[in-house]
Parts: sequence; C-alpha cells; structure tokens
Amino acid sequence: MKIGIVADTHSKDLPAAMMNAFKSVDFIIHAGDFCSSEDLQKFQKIKTVQGVYGNMDDAQIRQIFPRKQILKLDNCTIGLFHGEGPPRTVLEKVKKEFSKDDVDCIVFGHSHIPVNETIDGVLYFNPGSPNDLISAPSCSYGILEINQEKIRGTIVKVAS
Repeated sequence: MKIGIVADTHSKDLPAAMMNAFKSVDFIIHAGDFCSSEDLQKFQKIKTVQGVYGNMDDAQIRQIFPRKQILKLDNCTIGLFHGEGPPRTVLEKVKKEFSKDDVDCIVFGHSHIPVNETIDGVLYFNPGSPNDLISAPSCSYGILEINQEKIRGTIVKVAS
C-alpha cells in the first residue's frame, strides 16, 4: 500500500509534481491546515482523503475531519494529529497525544519541518509543507509505504 502524505497546504498553490505523484497512491492523508475546503476538493479529485483538522482550519474542515484519528491499514496502525505549539515542541506534544495508544506510525504537521524518524519503535512522520517555507529550508511532502506489516516513509522535496 502506498499513501500520499501532506500537511500545512494553507490554501496556497499546490505543486503540480506532488499532485501528479499522488495519482499513483492508494489514498491521501492530510495532517491538517488545509485552511479551506477548496484544498480538500483538489485532493479529493485525485484520491480518497483521510485527515485531521489543524489549528488554522475553518469550521467546514472541522466538521469533516476530527482533531485526532487512528487508522488501521494492512496490520499497521497509523495515528493522525496536526500538532500544536512552537515548532521545537511539536514532536513532544505529538508523543504525549498518543502516549496511551498502540500505533506503528504517527503522521503530524504544524511545524512545516519534515520528520521521518523511528523512536521507541514508532515512526514519527511529518511531511513538511509542500508550499510554505515558514520554518523549513525547503518545501516537501511525503509517501508512506506499507509492506508485510512494515511501514516506511519517504520525504520528497518540492523543486523550487
């Protein structure tokens, strides 16, 4: 299974390369801060979208997606949460949010800084932002692949 991972699109132009790459995934996960339902609709034209709302999302997005979600996929459990607080503390807040959950991977956003790191057997995966350099050196999105109960993440930089 191949999943397109994105966060923090903030109603800005979406990179064509990312949208083309997402045509070959099984579905898309958005980790919040769409900022408008138009962004959601652009992704839905390509594939089914799972997600959570972020701190910048409007009431429409908050009615569609929960604050936190857990997905079971091919014997893997993936937690979704946007994140909160200053960029340097986001990972700790995400860890705390899932401290009582048995997950294999946690997808989050908020900081715009890509993370692809396994800590205590859990893959923490933040795709960064595909179109906003507020805290990161480059724009990016992600791909998660699940094979035989193993999950692997790849951060894809967006060409400038």
